[in-house]
Amino acid sequence: MVADHAPRRFAVVLEYGEQVDARIVAWGLELDDGAYMATVDGKNQYAMASPESALKYVSARPNTTPHLVWVDGEAEE
Repeated sequence: MVADHAPRRFAVVLEYGEQVDARIVAWGLELDDGAYMATVDGKNQYAMASPESALKYVSARPNTTPHLVWVDGEAEE
């Protein structure tokens, strides 16, 4: 029962340049009624309407691209 109801996990990865380098900047959970995310350094936490909203909270610099990456596989539609 616990495994069937466990939240799905995701990471927010910031890609530098054209696949030159990347780093994980946040971890999150997809919940039944939204999502929760915390930055890797633990300084910021966010409650959001959806996991895709996490990308709005990542400060992208020039020549960087934020990505939502599912730890547990692709999101179901």
